[in-house]
Amino acid sequence: MTNSPTPDAKPSYVKLAMRNMVRKGGKSLTHFALTSLGLLAVLVSLSYLTR
Repeated sequence: MTNSPTPDAKPSYVKLAMRNMVRKGGKSLTHFALTSLGLLAVLVSLSYLTR
């Protein structure tokens, strides 16, 4: 058997990220929306320039 830590010993990064996102609320959603729009703008501009 492997020496895997118990779930209570060390919370996973996913759990920590979800807890942080819930705590910060709207700021996380705003950053996610801005990142998505920025990525979409880059992809659209690249497709326009390379057509």
